[in-house]
Parts: sequence; C-alpha cells; structure tokens
Amino acid sequence: MRTTLIILLLLLSWFSQAQDSSSSYSLDEAIAYALENNYSAINANRDIVDAQKQKWETIATGLPQISGAINYQNQLKQPVSQIPAEFFGGEPGTFQEVVFGQPQSATATATLEQQIFDGSYIVGVQATRAFLSFSRNNKEKTELDVRKSVVEAYGNVLLAQESVLIAENNKATLEKNLYETKRIYENGLGDEESVDQLQITLSSIENQLKNAKRLEKITLQMLNLTMGLPIGSPTVLTENLDDLTQKQIALGLLDTEFKMENNVDYKLALNLNEQRYFEHKLAKSRALPTLNAFVNYGGSSFSESFNFLSSGQEWFGSSVMGFNLKVPIFSSLGRSASTQRAKIALEKAKTQLTEAEEQIRLQLESAKSDYILSIEEYGTSKENLRLAERIENKNQIKYSEGLATSFELRQAQTQLYSTQQEYLQSMVDVINQKTALETILNQ
Repeated sequence: MRTTLIILLLLLSWFSQAQDSSSSYSLDEAIAYALENNYSAINANRDIVDAQKQKWETIATGLPQISGAINYQNQLKQPVSQIPAEFFGGEPGTFQEVVFGQPQSATATATLEQQIFDGSYIVGVQATRAFLSFSRNNKEKTELDVRKSVVEAYGNVLLAQESVLIAENNKATLEKNLYETKRIYENGLGDEESVDQLQITLSSIENQLKNAKRLEKITLQMLNLTMGLPIGSPTVLTENLDDLTQKQIALGLLDTEFKMENNVDYKLALNLNEQRYFEHKLAKSRALPTLNAFVNYGGSSFSESFNFLSSGQEWFGSSVMGFNLKVPIFSSLGRSASTQRAKIALEKAKTQLTEAEEQIRLQLESAKSDYILSIEEYGTSKENLRLAERIENKNQIKYSEGLATSFELRQAQTQLYSTQQEYLQSMVDVINQKTALETILNQ
C-alpha cells in the first residue's frame, strides 16, 4: 500500500510538471531558443567542429606516418629457367632445366615515413587557421540571420493576431449596422441601396477575416520552423505588438559608434582575402623542393605449403632507410602561370574588400534612415488611426440620424480599415528596421 501511494505521488508530481511546462515565448526567449535549435544554427556549429577536424587532418599529414603491408604469393606453376648443363657436370652446349625457390612465399613489412620539408604543407597548416576563422564568422552571421528571421516571424504572428481581432470587431459593428438598416428598410423608412452598400462592406470584411485567420496559422508555423520547433507546435506568444513596438523605439541606437571590424560581412570579406593570400603563397611554394625520409622493417618466408603461421617457420628479416628529395626544375611555365593567376585573384579580393567596406557604410546609413522613417510612420499612422476612428464614428452618428448616406458611411469605414492595417504594419516595420540596424552594428 505504501509503495502504491509513493508511485501515485510521483505520477501526480510528474503530471503537474507536465501541465506547468509551457510553450509560451517572449521575443527574447524565442530568439534564445532559436539560436540553440534552429536548423541552420545547428549546422553552423557542426561546421566549426568540421573545420577543427580539417585543421588536424592537415597537420597530421606532416607528422610521422606508419603503415603495414602483408603480401602472400602462391606460384601455381613455377617458372623454369635453363642453366648451362656444364655447371652441373653435363656436356657443354646443353642446358639443364632448373626451378628456383619454393612455390609459396609471404612478406610482412612496416614502414615509417616522415615529412622533413614541404612548402605546401606549411602553407596548408596556416590556411586551416584562416578556414577555422571563416567558420566562426559564418556561425556568427548565421546567428544574426536567425535572430533577424525570428524577429520578423514573431512580428508577423502578432500582426496576424491583431488583424484577426480588428476584423472581428469590424465585422460585429457592420453586422449591427446591417441589422438596423434592414429593420429600417423593412419598415419603409430607408432605401434598399443602403442595405446593399453595407452588405458589400460586410462581405469584404468577412473575406478579410477568413484570410487573417489563415495567415495567423501560417505565420505561426513559419515562426515554429524558424525556431526549430515542429510546425504544428502550439506556440504561444507573450508579447503585445504595441508594447513590443514601444520597446523597440531607441533613438540612442543611432548614435552607437560603428566599428567596421565588428561587422560580420566585413569579417567574411576579410576571410576571403586571407584565403586568396594563402592560395597565392601555395602557388609559389610549389617551386620549392620537397624532402621526405622513410625507414621500414620486414620479413620474408618461403615454403612448399602454407605453414607461415607455424611456430617453427623461418622468417628472414630485412630493413631499409632512405630519403626522397624532389626538386622542381622546369614546368614549361605552368607554375608561373598558376602563381600569376593566384596573384590576380588576391588583387581582386582586395578590391572586393574595399567595395564591401563602402557597401556596409551605405547599408548603415540606409538602415538608420529606414529606422527613423519607420518611427515617424508609426507616429503618423497612430494619429491617422485616431482621426479615422473619429471620422467613422461621426459618420455612424450621422447615418443613424439620416444625415449621411450609406455610401458616405462605407467610405469612412473603408478608410478606417485601411488605416488600421497601416498602423499594424507600421509597428512591425519599427521592430524589423531596428533589428536590421542592430545586425549591421552587430549589437
């Protein structure tokens, strides 16, 4: 009984924890989760590990290499040699057929090789460090791209959710207007055109509401995909679009000191220069001699039958030590052409680096301008929304009192609906433009 009670308590505790576990995310929490679980971020981490392994793989080629070899031969029909018979006491001018050796033989050797000098090896080791630096910078760029994608996806979900709420409110208001107008028309106090005008507006709003609900589902799936979650996960967003927008308005960001060496695109362009530099250095190193040393030890054994594994089988040892020096002498100017091409590629990379610097400076100025514009548009659209609501409300009153036509009311409503969407989009633009500026500044 006591054991059963303990099991029940453990199950209740686990169930309670399972209920408490939430899939709710603020924007910062969504970004943090994506940096660990986004598919591109995971592969970027693997690329760094791969670069580290590649670095050691290159280094290892210049370290001692030991290899072994076993060779077994069975001469099914041994070759016959003819020896002058007089060597064996025979008549001069005749030959004696002789078979040399035994039909089966085995050889086992172990060889130690050591590279002493190879210019391409030295350059290769230096290039692996540059490649590792590129992998780290590429991971940094991937993380910035993931962060930007999460911010955009998160904002799109909030935009879709707000659009659904607004469309539902607009639909409820229109349904009320249409109901009242129909009653007035049925009592002979109104015209049919007013009913038709409201019905047209209501049909349009119903379609917008259906589309907004579809977009809400799709944008949530896109956010899940960006975060590295199954697209069907019931993710809940804890941020409010208006509050999140207010937090993203930080004009002090415009005064942040820009350091070119911190920009990830500049770092990648610099990595390209390093790569071209080592390619040029490698091309020049091919004109240098290479020197390698080796030593091996082995044994050979011969027999009439396969008994090489027997303890009494005799093996004859042998050992060789030597050096291998290879000196490039003439390549019909092939090496020279290769070196010149590598130099041209290096000069092109330097030009591309200068171009990248100017492009990044232009992107920075453009991002600042876009961020300021998004904040201004947000303020303007907020004021326009207030005015559009007031205009629509006045037309509602005038229409109910018979002082405005249904066409005028529909114009005011259409203007309000358009202004509502502009206001929602302006908030998303503030969030996205701030993220774009932070990406360039590497904040």
